[in-house]
Amino acid sequence: MAKGRTSIFYCQNCGYESSKWMGQCPGCREWNTFVEEQLKDREELKKRETLARTHIYRLSEIEIQDEERLPTGFAELDRVLGGGIVPGSMVLVGGDPGIGKSTLLLQMCRNLSEAGRRLLYISGEESLKQIRLRADRIGSFGDSLRLLCETNLETIEGTIRAEKPEIVIIDSIQTMYRENISSAPGSVSQVRESTGILLRIAKGMGIAVFIVGHVTKEGVVAGPRVLEHMVDTVLYFEGDRHAAYRILRAVKNRFGSTNEIGVFEMKDRGLCEVRNPSEYMLSGKPQGASGSAVACAMEGTRPLLLEIQALVCQTFFNIPRRTAAGTDFNRVNLLMAVLEKRVGLSLSSCDAYVNVAGGMKMTEPAVDLAIVLAIISSFRDIPLDEHTVVFGEVGLSGEVRGVSMAQSRVQEARKLGFTRCVLPQVCVDQVKEIKGIELCGIRSVREAMELL
Repeated sequence: MAKGRTSIFYCQNCGYESSKWMGQCPGCREWNTFVEEQLKDREELKKRETLARTHIYRLSEIEIQDEERLPTGFAELDRVLGGGIVPGSMVLVGGDPGIGKSTLLLQMCRNLSEAGRRLLYISGEESLKQIRLRADRIGSFGDSLRLLCETNLETIEGTIRAEKPEIVIIDSIQTMYRENISSAPGSVSQVRESTGILLRIAKGMGIAVFIVGHVTKEGVVAGPRVLEHMVDTVLYFEGDRHAAYRILRAVKNRFGSTNEIGVFEMKDRGLCEVRNPSEYMLSGKPQGASGSAVACAMEGTRPLLLEIQALVCQTFFNIPRRTAAGTDFNRVNLLMAVLEKRVGLSLSSCDAYVNVAGGMKMTEPAVDLAIVLAIISSFRDIPLDEHTVVFGEVGLSGEVRGVSMAQSRVQEARKLGFTRCVLPQVCVDQVKEIKGIELCGIRSVREAMELL
């Protein structure tokens, strides 16, 4: 009799299952994503889980009620979450090591504990003394915060059902394990099953659960890709850990927008909110220097003013060098080709370096016009007006195309003291008259070059 299979292979990216290992997944066409899982672990889990008959509802029978959101004490975090914490939701927080994930969640616990909310902070990586040392640096905490150092998920589940907190923080999900699963903590099976148990607790008891996830060298959450599909919200911390500021971005959010960002600054007492990111990003801008242009980009509903820097110089090699930091490299090459074809600038014999000051990553097409003007300014060594802000998308024919939310962009520029705005001509009619700022509508890159 043939021996029965004891393991199965499945893709971490899409969940495709196979009886044998394959180099490329037939479902998502990704390479080296198959991992092995023991079948006996699945059978034991199915034996323990019982199926119950549930009532089926018509769409008209479902009552809609406004969700009560809990404010976190951070306006930036509330913005990214969509207005606050939704009871019964599950939030995944990812980011590079040392970026500030645990610090942000502990500061959130401090604000909520002072408001009298019942919280349970479960740590699988740090001891209670380590958490206390960080808490003393952050500030004073209320008595409603409870701490637990545990990695056994059965013990954690019993503690949550006994304490009945309003919010639970798991730091981190890669350290949790179930005894009836033979694989080691942090494996695909352990991470997926641990997340499933915590998800059932969150939905069944109405508890908001925050879980911290490690990231791989590619910058995605370690473990199966289905982990991000299981949770309600996925937040990523971005930015260099050696820099002062941090950006919290919502990649997925079932209770709000996925385009919002929150800006924080790391200080000795923890993370502090940056209420005016535009002013923060423009601090230190050089005066009267060529190759510098101020662009206005949108992150969700928030306009951000950024400094686009360009350096164009003659090359002594046959192949000129192109470098882009903070923006799409291929987009910069495309815009330089437009300048050479439509305007006649001889850039094929020049090295070009484009940088978004402050370390921000911006790929919105609205920064195209600022990149173009910064390159022209550096090539001709003519500085732009310091009180001018630029935005617009550039096409292959050299035309300047319209962008969305032009009114908000102009208002943000006026608030920071800019007196001139260069924008697409099609957007001029969309902007209501704003006192104190001049609107210069242009139709092509050649008209933009004449402004220099």
